[in-house]
Amino acid sequence: MHFDDLPAPVRPGGEPMDLSAVADVSRAVSAAHLFIYLAPESAEAAARLGVTDSGPAYLAFRSAAMGAVPWHVTLAAFYNFSPRAVRAMAGVWDAAPPERWQSARFLAAGRAMRRAGVQLTDDHLAEARSLIDPVVAAADYAGKVLAAANASVPLPPDPLVALWQQLTVAREWRGDAHLVVLADNGLGPCDCLVLHTAIGRLPVALVRATRQWNDEEWSAATVRLAARGWLDSHGVITDVGSAARERIERETDEQCVALWAPIGDEGARRLATLVAPIADAFTAIPAASRPAGGLRSQERRQPSGW
Repeated sequence: MHFDDLPAPVRPGGEPMDLSAVADVSRAVSAAHLFIYLAPESAEAAARLGVTDSGPAYLAFRSAAMGAVPWHVTLAAFYNFSPRAVRAMAGVWDAAPPERWQSARFLAAGRAMRRAGVQLTDDHLAEARSLIDPVVAAADYAGKVLAAANASVPLPPDPLVALWQQLTVAREWRGDAHLVVLADNGLGPCDCLVLHTAIGRLPVALVRATRQWNDEEWSAATVRLAARGWLDSHGVITDVGSAARERIERETDEQCVALWAPIGDEGARRLATLVAPIADAFTAIPAASRPAGGLRSQERRQPSGW
């Protein structure tokens, strides 16, 4: 049976949920969260903690919610990074404990959003919180390591940053669910990156530099995907590969029906509208003023961390 023929996912209470609403809010949440990895405020905050290498800084900021875990745990939670990339974070908890990294992340997020001119009225902030808070409170965190860790972090007093942190929980929840779907579809950590770059939304050079898969590993993943008919002999994605990737995204959205069930289609779409100004503010910054690799429309379309 083709996946399009399957019955619509049903949220608790028996009412079908529109997967387009799930996809819309997932994209909006991901876009609102993304700036933290690109903003110069993050690099400055890491430097104040004694880490100037962007790789370990990224890993420390994103995994700080889990506490002072060994790099092996971060590797397991992040999935698509190579061991050599994540091993580089060894020592970040000696530079500063996770609590300081988390506080520094909040400070960087607030400064970045205000520099970019994020415009959310008090009423819109309150409405957004009235939608995202019940989602975070009712979520099932079984198997959702990064989402659960972020849900355990006390919210900061800054209302804008507190909203951003709640969005972070939802973003990581989808990411955690996505990794299960990737594994279920037989896509290993390097394979999923090769497939993702094959569609042209992210540059291979950027992905290779940050995830640090070597030539042999990248080539082996390409061969595996070609054997499945997902790539051609030149590494170009095929119609079969495109359909497989769309199926994986759909399966991830189906997993996320349970996450957004507390607010339903209307609430999910409304939340997407309410938080859109966060990403809009960063994309409105003149290109010459953005950091290298700054937020672009193609990156805003990524609902999860392939």
